[in-house]
Amino acid sequence: MKIPKRIQPLVDDGLVDEVIRQLKSGKEADVYVVRCGSKIRCAKVYKEAEDRSFKQAVQYKEGRKVRNSRSARAMAKGSKFGRKQQEKIWQTAEVDALYVLANSGVRVPQPYGCTDGVLLMELITDETGLAAPRLSDVSLTEEEAIVDYQMILQSVVRMLCAGLIHGDLSEFNVLVDANGPVIIDLPQVVNAAANNHAKSMLERDVNNLTRFYGQFAPQLLARQDAKEMWALYQDGKLYPETQLTGYFVDSTPTADVEGLMDEINAVIAEKEEQQRILKSRDYD
Repeated sequence: MKIPKRIQPLVDDGLVDEVIRQLKSGKEADVYVVRCGSKIRCAKVYKEAEDRSFKQAVQYKEGRKVRNSRSARAMAKGSKFGRKQQEKIWQTAEVDALYVLANSGVRVPQPYGCTDGVLLMELITDETGLAAPRLSDVSLTEEEAIVDYQMILQSVVRMLCAGLIHGDLSEFNVLVDANGPVIIDLPQVVNAAANNHAKSMLERDVNNLTRFYGQFAPQLLARQDAKEMWALYQDGKLYPETQLTGYFVDSTPTADVEGLMDEINAVIAEKEEQQRILKSRDYD
């Protein structure tokens, strides 16, 4: 096929030898199957900000560190240079996360570098060697659903132990190869320790997965893995090999609203009595 304009520099530099076909066109990038020497890989070409339907919401960017102070100032001002730097950070966030997660035992595509907004990475395939289907396109038996759910849940645990939360995880950005689910699409990845929305994003990610697998194994719907996982993480008791039970008991004390109001009213009454006494002395 004709070489896309954004991939041409990689061909010129010898990083890509052939563009075989387009694999998909998504809300944030187009993905192509490419040949790099004797290896078949994929090239993810990020779309420009104005062409993306997925916007860089503030809650996703919160907590991302910018080492260069000039870039940070420009991004804060929203200048042309600042917007360009923001795009660069958005694009490199995924490749940085992929390297971290691959080294942490999370099932993600192996990255091979990002050049000028084009990410080269492993092509996930099924048992026949064709591009692996998305989880949303797969039908599972009850047993398969339980096994795969536990597998991807372990990946989410390992992600959190590495300090990261996907932030947009669902059956639409998980591939299924011969060995089970593989997590993809991570440019919006969230820093668990530095983002105030981390807990709610983790819960949304896990609940999305629970709902999907629960279609095939309804007993999964009663699990509370997100709450259990976050509680263990906050207490420093979550480890890469932690096996979640699916049970969670909220130990947060219930607020005694009635008792609190009684205390407030007592303080008000005491103040009023003090004022009454002071006024009576003034008259005396």
